[in-house]
Order: sequence, then C-alpha cells, then structure tokens
Amino acid sequence: MGLTRCSSHYKQHCSVEMEVVEAPLTESRMAARVAGRRGAARHHVLLIVSLFSFTLLYIASRVDWSSIQACPPGDRGTVDKDIKGFEKASSPTIDTQEDKLLGGLLSSDFDEQSCVSRYQSTLYRNASPFLPSSYLVARLRAYESLHKRCGPDTPLYKKSIAQLQSNRSVGNLECNYMVWTPYNGMGNRMLTIVSAFLYALLTDRVLLIQVTGESVDLFCEPFPGTSWVLPSDFPIKDMSSNHRNSPMTYGNMIKNKVINLSADTSTEWVPSYVYVYLVDDYKHFDGHFFCEDDQLFLNKVNWIVQQSDIYFVPSFFLWTQYRDELQQLFPAKDAVFHHLGRYLFHPTNSIWGLVTRYYDSYLAQAKERIGLQIRTFDWPYISFEEFYKQIILCSMEEELLPVITDEERLPLSKSRNVVRPKAVLVVSLYGRYYEMIKSMYYEYPTANGEVISVDQPTHEEKQRTEQNGHNQKALAEIYLLSLVDVLVTSPFSTFGYVSQGLGGLKPWILLPPWHEKAPDPPCRRALSMEPCFLDPFYFDCRAKKNVDPVSLERYIRHCEDKVQAIKLVD
Repeated sequence: MGLTRCSSHYKQHCSVEMEVVEAPLTESRMAARVAGRRGAARHHVLLIVSLFSFTLLYIASRVDWSSIQACPPGDRGTVDKDIKGFEKASSPTIDTQEDKLLGGLLSSDFDEQSCVSRYQSTLYRNASPFLPSSYLVARLRAYESLHKRCGPDTPLYKKSIAQLQSNRSVGNLECNYMVWTPYNGMGNRMLTIVSAFLYALLTDRVLLIQVTGESVDLFCEPFPGTSWVLPSDFPIKDMSSNHRNSPMTYGNMIKNKVINLSADTSTEWVPSYVYVYLVDDYKHFDGHFFCEDDQLFLNKVNWIVQQSDIYFVPSFFLWTQYRDELQQLFPAKDAVFHHLGRYLFHPTNSIWGLVTRYYDSYLAQAKERIGLQIRTFDWPYISFEEFYKQIILCSMEEELLPVITDEERLPLSKSRNVVRPKAVLVVSLYGRYYEMIKSMYYEYPTANGEVISVDQPTHEEKQRTEQNGHNQKALAEIYLLSLVDVLVTSPFSTFGYVSQGLGGLKPWILLPPWHEKAPDPPCRRALSMEPCFLDPFYFDCRAKKNVDPVSLERYIRHCEDKVQAIKLVD
C-alpha cells in the first residue's frame, strides 16, 4: 500500500514527492542580501557577524514570575432549534478594543472578576479584522446550552456514565462526549483542544478536558454555568497512558477487525468508547479517523477519548458531510483557530497578572512591538551561530529591525527628547539569543537612528512540561507574543502557531536549515495565520491510494516551514 502519511514532524519524506531546495546562507550572501534590500553598507552586516565572538553571561529574568494568586475557578434537532433562536438575536458588531465580547464571540454570562482576561484582552491586543459569522455566534450559544444540559454532575451526564460502563453504545442518548487528554507541550495542547472542540461542535458532542497536576490554574472555564473539566471519578482509569497499543484504540480495532464497517449497521456491535490516537507517530489504521466512512461509524460511539499533539482541523474541510456547515461557521477559512482560540482560552487571573505586569513594564510605551519566538529542535540540526545569523538576516532584510552602524551620530543639543523605542520581545528557552541581540543594539547605533529595547521574560533552558509552574510561564509568554505588532516564529513550532493564531498575525516564519546551514531565503511570510497540520493523512480511503490533500480542496495549501504539511488559507 506504501507510505500513507508523513512519518514525523520534522523528517522530510513522504509518499507524495515534493521538494523545496534552499541554498545555504553564507556570510557574503547575507551581506549582499541586506545591502540589496536595504541599501546598507556591507560592513553593517559584518558588525553583526563579528558579534559571534563575544562571550556573554546569562542574566536572571527581569520579571518576578513567582507572584501568583489563585483564580476562582444532543441531538441535532435540539441544536438546530437552539441555533434558530440565537440567530435572530445575533448581530456581531465591529471588533474594536471597546468590544469586549469580540463581536459576539464571547458570552456575557460571566462574572468579570472571576476571570479578568476574558473581557480585558481587547485593551492589550490589536483589534481583529475578522468578525465571527452570525452562524458561528449562534452555534456557540447553542453549544453552551448543550454543555449546560450535559456537563459534569447533571442527570444526563450520569445517564451517559452508566451507558459507558455497559460496554456498548446506544443511539438514543441525548449527550455524547469528546474527551481530551493532555499530551506534549503547551502549544500542542492548545492546538489539540481547538481541534477537539471543533470536532465536538460538528458532531454534536460535549467537550470535556482532563486536567492533571501540571495543568491546573491555566485557563478559566469557557462555558457559562457549567464546567469543561472531566470529573476525577471518571470510570476510565488509563487516560494518561500511551494509547497507541491499547485494544480500545480505533486504529487497532480496525486493524484487528474488531469493528467491521461493512457489517449490517442495525446489528453491529458499537463499543461504548474508543480511543482516537493522533500523536505525530500515528499509523495508517489510526489515520482512518480522517476517512468519511469511518466517521459514519464513529458518530455512533457515545464516548471518544482523544490523544493527540497535532492540529488536525484542516482535515475537517475534506469531509463532504460538513462542508456547508464549515462554510457558514467560517466564511474566512484562515480564521478558524483565531476565533475558537479566543473563545476557549482565557488565562486565569494569576497568569493574566504575569502578562499584564510584563506588558506594562516593557512593551506598553513602545511605538512598535516585535516578537521573536526562537525554538530549536534536535532535527534538523542548526548551530547557535547559524540560527542567530538567520534570525538577524530575516529581521533586517524584511525591515523588521534596523541595521547597525559603527558611525556614531550623537545629538549636539543638550536638550533631551523622549524617544519611543521599538520593543523586541524575545521568547526562547535559551538566554543566549536575547543576550546577543541586546548587546548588538547596546554596543552599536542603528543606521536610521531608531532606539531598540530588547527584553526576555524567562529562559528556562529546558522544556519541563511535567511542571505546572513551567506551563504557567509558557502560557503567559504565548499570550505576550500574541500582543505584538510583528512576529517572527521558528519552523515547526506549535508555540509559535498558537501565538500567531490568537494574535491574528501572519508571521515571518524562519525556514528549516539546509545541511545545518541557514537557508536562503532565511524566512518567508506566512500565507495565513492558521496553524500548520504537521502530519496530514496522505491516503484516500475510498480510492485506496495516496493523494495530496492540496489537490482536493482549494482552501488547503502546503505549509511554509514543512512542505508535506498543510494549512488553511482563505
């Protein structure tokens, strides 16, 4: 049958042959490119390169991150009826900073003090050019009603739990569920929550999330009058284990012929729950989740438990049964995560305090805010020097940051005028990139006279997803990046994907290295603000052959940072 999907986030091989050739970026080419685009002298760039020889010490974080305070924490016919009622009252307004409900996206049925970020984010973030459709607003209000009827501790939830323990699904339950389980880092988790929620919205399920020790006190409840947190007494006890080899994983059920999709649907056995395994190493049979015929079967399962670390929303746009629904929900296809992320994710008061204190101290007075999201992976490998060179070249060639000069042009007047600087926000696990950029603008003046301030909230040096404090800082930094005016992100980084989606930003994406060298060009402007689906399913289940998803839907294109991956583009 051959290879049916790209095998990992970073390895560039796939059954569909595609290749992007990027030339290595030498120092001479680096100087020539900046000189050609900006008219800068070659020695300006060589000054940057010479900074590689400096030995700099790390400094401690300039923000006190320890100041943390706790935050108080159907069926289709019913949903359609709810929508008709809400649509008449739905009239999204212009999404200005004064519009705290984001054009009707958010419900007004919350106590503002319990979650300040929910209605205060518009005071910090640029106004969004994307209005939610009236249909999306109506569907969200209808979903909230469904969740309130079926949420934890309700009679309908208890009835569904009893059905879960019977080991067989039935077709007459009012409440069916999508259970999200945490996997991998903060960016991965937020992408998969949005994926799970949209799936729940399309299939009339109720989304419940498992909150473990490392993820407490991160988000406020998104649905009024109820909770999205899975109760601790949930009867399935192996939720946090790897589901790839579980007999209850949907792919294994298909592979082992426990489920027969061609059987008589009136008599076939439907399990009370299944695991859906969509981690980046998922196999061919796991990928059957993306087949429309399999979705017809999964719609009969009362409980679906998801384990994933990838943003699989683009696959929904390949399903014909939801095409009209998605068109009404998202007239602008590249705003799916933007709308759903802003709807679902509201940092608790403790984390919002980290965000606002840092913003007010280092970003609020700037004339422009530039975010540099810097993440490296073991593969493909690039040295610190090469990656730093790539970051600087991208920033200067695209006129995001000014070039430097060795010619001082100090003002002759003794009077001092206050100059609003450009503020550079560096978000990285490592402190060395921040030190180099800060030293460059401290030791050399800019050619155009601009003042540059450079700051970094933290440099943890290592990802510690198992620690709650680490995740709280990561979430705060994701939100800080979403508040900038201009964003540069690293390739393959889910952290960057979430930041750009929340902020409504089309970032400049640093391209993967070429034979361990910085590529030429060093970066590319994103086609849309949508996150990338890094590991799509390259198989047409009905035709029984490999197929490029881009050939099936005009709203889907290959990603800038991984040629075999896909994303939504309007």
